[in-house]
Amino acid sequence: MTLADPRAIADRFDLLQLPPEFHDDPFPVYRALRVHAPVKAMPDGSYFLTRYDDLIGIYKNPTSFSSDKQREFTPKFGASLLYEHHTTSLVFSDPPLHTRVRKLISGALTPRAIAGMEASLIRLVDDLLNAMEDKSRPDLIDDFASAIPIEVIGNLLDVPPEDRQPLRGWSLAILGALEPVISPEAFDRGNRAVAEFIHYLEGLIAHRRAHPGNPESDVLTRLIQGELQGERLTMKELLHNCIFLLNAGHETTTNLIGNGLMALYNAPAERERLLREPALIKSCVEEVLRYESSNQLGNRITTETVQVGDVTMSSHTRVTLCIGAANRDPAQFNDPERFDITRHPNRHLAFASGTHACVGMSLARLEGQVAIGRFIARFPNYVVNDAVRSPRVRFRGFLRLPATLC
Repeated sequence: MTLADPRAIADRFDLLQLPPEFHDDPFPVYRALRVHAPVKAMPDGSYFLTRYDDLIGIYKNPTSFSSDKQREFTPKFGASLLYEHHTTSLVFSDPPLHTRVRKLISGALTPRAIAGMEASLIRLVDDLLNAMEDKSRPDLIDDFASAIPIEVIGNLLDVPPEDRQPLRGWSLAILGALEPVISPEAFDRGNRAVAEFIHYLEGLIAHRRAHPGNPESDVLTRLIQGELQGERLTMKELLHNCIFLLNAGHETTTNLIGNGLMALYNAPAERERLLREPALIKSCVEEVLRYESSNQLGNRITTETVQVGDVTMSSHTRVTLCIGAANRDPAQFNDPERFDITRHPNRHLAFASGTHACVGMSLARLEGQVAIGRFIARFPNYVVNDAVRSPRVRFRGFLRLPATLC
């Protein structure tokens, strides 16, 4: 398969058998699919979708396209803790569980609450920048991008600072099991991570029941107490949605920051523009989210016979939504392969859309704006050396971004 033959690329595409070079640059493959097979039938009976309008239509129709993963994950995970986790968390559930959990979480992530986090976020970012300045070759992932969401989510759940060290490893192991193909080792790592995280949370929850925090800012207390005169989460639902909060806010935000710094490094004219006009940081972050979507794939399963494009799908058909492809669809975005920090409008799908739009999107945006904006202002001439891309399909980011700061 060569990039000179888009039709052959589309014909041969199989999500379960991807060549290693796909992870470095999947976008030529996505372009070929959008043109030649926008509703691509996979050998396993599922479909892979790449057009913006098709994704929007599915997001707006949660009745026909379910987010529940019990049927899909049974053969993949069996009767495991990974199965229990991924079929109980907010992102992979339908009402009424989705409605109850989303209401509780969103009540602690109001615009006022998020605005109140900005000062402490600035202090955190500045402390990390100071620490990196003292290193000869800091890593923009380990020393910066990944440290920010761990602290922010740790604060939201009021996890003691001395207990936060394992959080990133747990999150990476659990989310790694969501890749289209996983090894037995990855499966074991994911299950161990869920078990260890649950064991930790059981103690944390017991302590918080005895010593409640402020439900307006402490998400864990809010989840424990539930709504007045309303339903409360079961212990299983509570445990797994605490894990979800870490996972949802960790890797995607790490990738947002890392992808943003790399995109600006590769586009010096846009970096100079941002330096001249710091107020562009908001539209810059939106363009990073579009151009290098942290979360590249979503999934649904049909609940009835549906039509997508020219394809009729029967009930219980699995559908993969390629967010990374839709966010570069020329039918929606002018000159979509160009990184433009002033792009407007920019109705990207990095946070999905509809009832399952990311509940923490405003917080993720703030983290990206503060981290990227203050880094660029502090080290405008940074040089990235030997970047290592993560070999993941669902989550697009970097494992390492060694840099020289100047």
